[in-house]
Amino acid sequence: MTEQDCLFCKIVSGDVPATVVRETDRTLAFRDINPQAPTHVLVVPKEHHPTAVELASSDGDLLAELVREAHQVAVADGVAESGYRVVFNTGPGAGQTVFHVHAHVLGGRGLNWPPG
Repeated sequence: MTEQDCLFCKIVSGDVPATVVRETDRTLAFRDINPQAPTHVLVVPKEHHPTAVELASSDGDLLAELVREAHQVAVADGVAESGYRVVFNTGPGAGQTVFHVHAHVLGGRGLNWPPG
């Protein structure tokens, strides 16, 4: 997949609409179109990085910013106190379908363990 074909790059550029809930200079957070919990928001870097591992290797500060923004999403949605989950699916076997790193922020219902 090229960056021109990347759904999340198109959302970041404004070519594909999304319900944006937070934005910084380097990140964008928007509601998942197929939510798995009352709070289900994706936090993405504005620059294209295929996986969390690739991002950690190339820009650890940006990965840390994604996690901080995930927490701010949880605070804004009122789930920080009761608990929330941050998930990075890495690779097809883990369920990653868009190869632009993204953190899923899930909350607002019981999240059992193990998932799946």
